[in-house]
Amino acid sequence: MGKLTVLALRGVLVLLLGGSLFVQAVMVPLLAADMKGPTGDLAHLRTPVLVIIVLGVVTAQVTLVCVWRLVSMVRSGTVFSQRAFRYVHVVIGAFVAAALLVWVLGALLAPGEAVAPGVVLLLGGVGLAILGVALVVLVLRMLLAQAVAREVQASRMKAELDEVI
Repeated sequence: MGKLTVLALRGVLVLLLGGSLFVQAVMVPLLAADMKGPTGDLAHLRTPVLVIIVLGVVTAQVTLVCVWRLVSMVRSGTVFSQRAFRYVHVVIGAFVAAALLVWVLGALLAPGEAVAPGVVLLLGGVGLAILGVALVVLVLRMLLAQAVAREVQASRMKAELDEVI
């Protein structure tokens, strides 16, 4: 991976992490203030919706930090090691958690007439798409496992060859 690619990816990761911190520090309190208004059909959902939003942002932040660490491992040439699996597993878990949060949000909004059924259906589709990303990362994890196994095998064969020479 080239230096320019790593630099560009890290720039994007910093911007996304900064944006997520802005959402947590500014946008969530503003949303909480907006939801404090008169009692309505969704007034009882204020706290659960805010908690889901904050937890959703946390899943994104966890993913961003893990991707940063994996990029660092790629840059240093150590990504084909057992340590990389820890970060990949956390990314998969974060995506699964995000999908569950979206589905819980849809389930909270489903009863009653306050939210259109199409919105709940869209949330179900978004949750399915997020779960699909988790499955793609799982497939990539399997590819990483094959690469690590080949790396170990190549190291062993090189050591045997060095003994012969």
